[in-house]
Amino acid sequence: MTLLIICFVLFLIMGMPIAFVIGIAGFAYFSSVGYLNFETATQMIISQSQSFAFLAVPFFIFAGNLMNVSGITSRLLSLARLLTRRMYGGTAQISVVLSTLMGGVSGSATADAAMETRILAPEMMRIGYGKGYICAVNCITALITATIPPSLGLIIFGFVGEVSIGRLFAAGLIPGVLMMAFLMATTTITSRIKRYDPPRPEAPKLTLMEILANLRESIWALLFPVLLIVGIRFGVFTPSESGAFAVVYALVIGKFVYKELTWQNFKEALITTLKDNGAIMLIIAMSGPFSYAITWEKVPVVLSSLIFGITENPQALVLIMIGFLFITGMFVDSNVNFLLLTPIFLPMVKSVGIDPVHFGVLMATVVTLGVMTPPVGSALYTVCGIIDCPVEEYTKASLPFLAAVLLELAILVFLPDLVLWIPNMIFGA
Repeated sequence: MTLLIICFVLFLIMGMPIAFVIGIAGFAYFSSVGYLNFETATQMIISQSQSFAFLAVPFFIFAGNLMNVSGITSRLLSLARLLTRRMYGGTAQISVVLSTLMGGVSGSATADAAMETRILAPEMMRIGYGKGYICAVNCITALITATIPPSLGLIIFGFVGEVSIGRLFAAGLIPGVLMMAFLMATTTITSRIKRYDPPRPEAPKLTLMEILANLRESIWALLFPVLLIVGIRFGVFTPSESGAFAVVYALVIGKFVYKELTWQNFKEALITTLKDNGAIMLIIAMSGPFSYAITWEKVPVVLSSLIFGITENPQALVLIMIGFLFITGMFVDSNVNFLLLTPIFLPMVKSVGIDPVHFGVLMATVVTLGVMTPPVGSALYTVCGIIDCPVEEYTKASLPFLAAVLLELAILVFLPDLVLWIPNMIFGA
């Protein structure tokens, strides 16, 4: 076990891609244990990638990329601009609203953050926003996609922990909207303090006709998460099949409704999907030997005893887990955290009466937050690289937004009915 930990930490510090970090560490463990062999490790890699349930992951990634090139994103952006034009920090508020709307399209926080930064950053810089603030608001508001379906984090959590994907999708709606409210309030307060982008007196008031006109254009994107939940609830398709439905839906809407999906756009989406899926599926496959080693050495039992030694209060237990996930998320890829820590934490929360769906939404949020925090956050470096922003500026500007997210998580810990109301209403208690 010592060799496993040393290899993992050493290669992580060296900056090796995370898939190879966990893969080499897993094989190093097998080489150090006489009663296990490389054949077993290889079988773990193969079996990890043979799950029918994981088909939903590449399908949803493909669907999100298709929607981004088929005109859906531009229509959602138009709706977000309309809804925020008379707000303080209006251009920054667009990012919050667009992330909420895009949550039902992309499912990827990193992709959402990068897209919004490319679209909004030039205008934000022109009217005087600081680079650190631009990156912080566009990056952290993308966290909303971690809960609003189809969230890739919820899908992976559901399959690894054998938790209902339909219930998880439904449970993410209220937390996603609540996070939008918290982040919009934070944007308003920080914009006022920094005197960024005050509302323009000449901006016309919002009218019902304008809202209806924009909704008519973007309704197909807004209906998507609703159709997913309804389809799963009434057995039209399984969670795995819902990914295939998402691809067909994106193709039909892009080609025949908006008529902006061309053969060139399709090829671009396909190439991007191959790259995204290659990275994610390699991590999933390589986690096989590592997960096996952790289970063999009874790490879940040891960690469970350690945490229960601190407290057996359900809410305090969940808060400790959230803190642990927040710290590990700073150093370890979010998909790896889902794959390795879900089997450890889920039995613990079940044993104290915490609903696994409730915990899944909390875990999806805090683990995804890791891609937005230093020192190794992928979304952080992506958005900072787009406008050449120093990480120090981003970190300083992101603190109010991080505080808002953690406050929202704390509220959800103590008010589980906010998370469980919609899934209990749709699927039964």
